Amino acid sequence: MSVKDMSYRERGILISLVAHQCYCEPDKLLEARPGIRSLDPIKKFLNKPLPPTYIDVDGAQAYVLSDKTDVIVACRGTEPTAINDILADLKMFPVKHHLGGRVHRGFYAEYDKVIPGIKDALAKHNKKGDKTVWVTGHSLGGAMAVLVAAELQPNGGLHTFGQPRVGGRTFLKSLKNISYYRYRNNNDAVTIVPPSFGFVFKHGGVLRYINTAGNINKSTYWEQFADKLNGHWQALKSFNLIDGFADHSMGLYHDHLYNMDDNGKQLPK
Repeated sequence: MSVKDMSYRERGILISLVAHQCYCEPDKLLEARPGIRSLDPIKKFLNKPLPPTYIDVDGAQAYVLSDKTDVIVACRGTEPTAINDILADLKMFPVKHHLGGRVHRGFYAEYDKVIPGIKDALAKHNKKGDKTVWVTGHSLGGAMAVLVAAELQPNGGLHTFGQPRVGGRTFLKSLKNISYYRYRNNNDAVTIVPPSFGFVFKHGGVLRYINTAGNINKSTYWEQFADKLNGHWQALKSFNLIDGFADHSMGLYHDHLYNMDDNGKQLPK
């Protein structure tokens, strides 16, 4: 079954699984990371028609995986022990983007390292150009995925998890023709940086907000605001003082997507 023919739930589980497993080294892709219930959805992308292509340039990483009908590009996120990732997150001064507008300097630098390899891999994984292309990533990988999608214009879509803000309004226009879904888990602290003051950094795409109960529902700004307060209160009652960082876990994102219904009626479009 092609990814576009999957139900909303199946597609969400697969894409979040790839975003989660891309933290693994190539020889560990079949070793499940925390929060993964089954690796079955990803197995068909691991050997046919080509094995995954791993791009690793000066601390920036991405995978390109494919089967007969689809290609998934997954950018790896922030690893607390990787100094390059930490430095990339801190370099927030906006710079000009080649498609227009301004973007986060550190994220753009990490994207610039992997995009040549991604393009080379796509030429191999999608020789005829007839496959559906999807782009995903978590944390820093989500920011890189946004920049990759702006360049590739994937015909499948862009799905990010715990993604920080990447650029301004002018840059975000380069994503207007892409099906772009941005998942935020309750009080995930990474999703509110860099700050939006000064009108430089803005979020794009359709927000799929995951509430305190782990569900994605259509909700207003004030309903989300109340739910975030509830999330902080629940965390305090359990003596969890790092709620915003705990909510950033890619394992939680993946696990919560099992709560989606198949037809996506509860999802904001």
